[in-house]
Amino acid sequence: MKTIILASASPRRKEIFALTGLRFSVDPPEYKETLNHAIKPHDLAKSLSLEKARAVAAKYRDALIIAADTFIVFRGKLLGKPHTAKEARKMLILLNAKSHSVITGYTVIDTGTGKKITRSVETKVWFKKMTVQEINAYVATKEPLDKAGAYAIQGRGAVLIKKSEGDYLNVVGLPLFDLAESLKKFGINVL
Repeated sequence: MKTIILASASPRRKEIFALTGLRFSVDPPEYKETLNHAIKPHDLAKSLSLEKARAVAAKYRDALIIAADTFIVFRGKLLGKPHTAKEARKMLILLNAKSHSVITGYTVIDTGTGKKITRSVETKVWFKKMTVQEINAYVATKEPLDKAGAYAIQGRGAVLIKKSEGDYLNVVGLPLFDLAESLKKFGINVL
């Protein structure tokens, strides 16, 4: 089987991809993404994942490279990762008692053949009505830092989520169902 490289520094993506049972290595891309608000969200997610995949693909002659990028879209505005408690609090207040979309773009590149697939997946998430105390307590855990939209659905942030519609793992950072379907086009079956 071809060498599989997950082009990601995200421990969550590594955990999700490990669920496939496939052997793989991790090689984080040296690529600084920027959220270009002029590009439509699905196009941006695909573009960012493609650039990450290309950055790693250049290092391998015959491997399958998988990369992804996830962000939040709220009323047409893109929300990335907060880097401070103040930014996290601001994002949580914005999302409080409302719905938003989580979009992940992913790319698979076969460096041996040049074949590539780039897709995007959207999941809708509804937050419960949070009190100021709940927001402050959650921010104090530091979990919201460096998470798209300032929450981790797979962590303590789960108690903030009223409901979701779509692929749960997409919200965590890697839409495994869609990715597994795409891998079939490269001759790789997860099951």
